[in-house]
Amino acid sequence: MDKNQLLNRIKSMIQSSTKKPKYMTISTVKVADIFGVKPEEIESGLKELVAEGYIKKSKLEKPPYHDIYLLP
Repeated sequence: MDKNQLLNRIKSMIQSSTKKPKYMTISTVKVADIFGVKPEEIESGLKELVAEGYIKKSKLEKPPYHDIYLLP
């Protein structure tokens, strides 16, 4: 899985979000289907991007308490 390609896709998903502030709930299964890889590869790629500071991961404070991703 190419991290730059994943980062570009995730950034465009977040930027196209209509929520304020801009954030996105990422479905690893859907993104994996787009790239033709396993969801586990997407999950590990997202973890690496968060660890390297390219994106931030948070959790919604109200139900449904999903993990969300934001741009730094």
